[in-house]
Amino acid sequence: MTRRGAFLALLLALVAASQPASAYLKLGTTFDNRTVTLRWEELPVRYFVANASGGGVNATELRDAVAAAFDTWHAVETAETSSEFVGFTSALPNDEDGMTVIGFVDRPDQDRTLGATSFLVDTLTGEIVEAEIFLNAFFDWSVTPNGAAGRFDVQSIALHEIGHLLGLGHSALGETELRNGGRRVIAAEAVMFPVAFSVGSTVGRTLRADDIAGISDIYPNMTFRRERGSISGRVTKAGSGVLGAHVIAFNPSTGRLVGGFTLSEDGRFVIGGLEPGPHVLRVEPLDDGDIESFFDLTMNIDTDLKAKFHDRIVVVPRGGGANNVTITVEPKN
Repeated sequence: MTRRGAFLALLLALVAASQPASAYLKLGTTFDNRTVTLRWEELPVRYFVANASGGGVNATELRDAVAAAFDTWHAVETAETSSEFVGFTSALPNDEDGMTVIGFVDRPDQDRTLGATSFLVDTLTGEIVEAEIFLNAFFDWSVTPNGAAGRFDVQSIALHEIGHLLGLGHSALGETELRNGGRRVIAAEAVMFPVAFSVGSTVGRTLRADDIAGISDIYPNMTFRRERGSISGRVTKAGSGVLGAHVIAFNPSTGRLVGGFTLSEDGRFVIGGLEPGPHVLRVEPLDDGDIESFFDLTMNIDTDLKAKFHDRIVVVPRGGGANNVTITVEPKN
């Protein structure tokens, strides 16, 4: 049984797991009251590039930027992913033609969406059968090495979208401010943060620790299993679990951040892909951005909590887990 689902780049709706997931959010699908993680079972991912130009970028330039973005994900030392460019095509993304197509589509009606990823998924196994990425030709684009004023960087947005294509959801490791009716990114510690950097920026071409932990959890290799560890536990308030709390693990020796969420009613979380050694834990509400960028709005996400640091340093063992960590938070008022 297959099902098609669409995930907007900057307005992603996630099907959250009924059990805690590791680190970041992984895309998932529910079937018979169970949740399965979306991933490609057959590698390499074979993809086509639409031969239509868009926003000042031609198909050849798009192909090269997309290939560079794929290579960035493939270079992660703790994950096993691969891709293959098959050729150019006159087909457009979302044609439901059995091909994975990446290309420009002019969507002026989606003037807040730079790009989107959609899937055809086997709901029994979570296997991704087909995926599509469109970049919105309504905007001006650039593929220059250092970016171009007034234009969005193709490689940066492609890197984010390919993260979705490979099965990653959004990360909350970022800060924004309201400006001109929208949100401007002040800082982000993940390519998978749901709001893009401003025009002219190429900062989004570089993966961060959270992205690396996420892709490694979905496609782990032996190095990941042997060298990385995890922290698991619960976030509680007034004796009950907190759903949707953002939990961040900070490694003071490296400065790296990996975030996670409590994804069950009893407040349980697992943050995986962590380097061994001491970590500082912080819990905060998911209140910087739209909830629907991370969760299905039918879920009862709790944002009424004060940010809090855990009162103890948590030491992550190599190849193992620091378990049963409990962090109790207070309501905002």
